[in-house]
Amino acid sequence: MCFFFSLTFSLKAQEESFKFWDHVRFGGGLGLSFGDGFFSGTVAPSAIYEFNDQFALGVGLNGTYNSLKNTYKSTILGGSVISLFNVIEELQFSAEFEELHVNRKYESVFAVDDDNYWYPALFLGLGYRNQNFTMGIRYDVLYKAEKSIYADAWMPFVRVYF
Repeated sequence: MCFFFSLTFSLKAQEESFKFWDHVRFGGGLGLSFGDGFFSGTVAPSAIYEFNDQFALGVGLNGTYNSLKNTYKSTILGGSVISLFNVIEELQFSAEFEELHVNRKYESVFAVDDDNYWYPALFLGLGYRNQNFTMGIRYDVLYKAEKSIYADAWMPFVRVYF
């Protein structure tokens, strides 16, 4: 089982006259999963700009490494653009476009098979928001089971803003 936890904090401008940085939030996510010969690690920094109390737009990077002993290894690198819309204070919609370069290597007794490709994902999400905490579910409308790095098109998420 893999959990993805996202932390975001605020970077304040040192000068009162420059208000841009008052609206920027930095954060990201860390993912870690391991089991019998399996390891997966993800680092995904991000930044958003809050235009007002309802709308934010941002960008993110993603780096993931997976391995299954004597069977499989993959490196995944890419980026994303995310938008957040708070309909009311407690309800948040999100849309995120992610483009990932996937490099997979399968090892077997008979041959080594390499797989290199770009994979797009478009997530539409809905979450419950309580001050700086949002939890919810998102769905990848472009999901293809044979190419996606995700096990399912539906994924829970947690976001925390400081």
